Amino acid sequence: MALLSRCVRLCGAAMILAPMFGCSSNGSTGSGGAGGATTATSGATTANGTTTSASTAGPTGSASTTTSTVSTGTGGGGPPTAAELLALTAQCTQISNGFYKTDSGASFPADIPVCGLVGAVFWKADMDVDCDGKTTAQCNINTDPAYQNQTAATDSMGNALDAAALPYVVIPSKSARFDYSAHGIKIGSVIAVIYNGKVVYGVFGDTGPTTIIGEASYAMASQLGINPDPSVGGVDSGVTYIAFTGAGTVAAPIEDHAAATTLGESLATTLVANGGM
Repeated sequence: MALLSRCVRLCGAAMILAPMFGCSSNGSTGSGGAGGATTATSGATTANGTTTSASTAGPTGSASTTTSTVSTGTGGGGPPTAAELLALTAQCTQISNGFYKTDSGASFPADIPVCGLVGAVFWKADMDVDCDGKTTAQCNINTDPAYQNQTAATDSMGNALDAAALPYVVIPSKSARFDYSAHGIKIGSVIAVIYNGKVVYGVFGDTGPTTIIGEASYAMASQLGINPDPSVGGVDSGVTYIAFTGAGTVAAPIEDHAAATTLGESLATTLVANGGM
């Protein structure tokens, strides 16, 4: 997205009352990123349910190491695969009062509904990269012109989340179009994000503009193999977000990605077993 679009997102987010405060960053598909390399370790669940380790390189400067479970393939008795989860989203029972855009630009149509399942809601959109929260080498005012050092959620110590280390998802702030809390979604609720045959479980960690949907943290993009650069990264389409609803869907502590993954796999298993109904 152009800088103007980022500014529109920043201004829109600034209207949200603290602590429910968030801001979107540039999510246009592009190349490049901040220099250097640290290593984030991922656990990849294969078709037969076994787990292998892999490492992905990213920009330097973050003292944190992200550990994530990425589910791929089909069958095998492990957690639900991307295909199994996507099968539940083939039909949309719209629960939003209207549609969202993926970008503030005039050329972007408002055509994305939020859809309901029993035990979850979902939407299909792009992924813009949110770098808000803790200041790191990857996420700061120099790497992201729309950067803010706040997130709607805080960790167990009361600090803003670390977008470079924690996979989290941005949900539009409450509005007449859609009120996430009215549908059983809470700060910290687990969300499955699916892209290119991979599933990563994250948490609801930040809020964004009331008219735009499709955004997640630097770490979420990185785990899914999407360019996480907050200025030129992201992807224009093909991302499915499944947010689990109701009691027992909040990861604790919110910064514990392993806990979110374990809970997410359990919730997803139940969702698939029930056919989303």
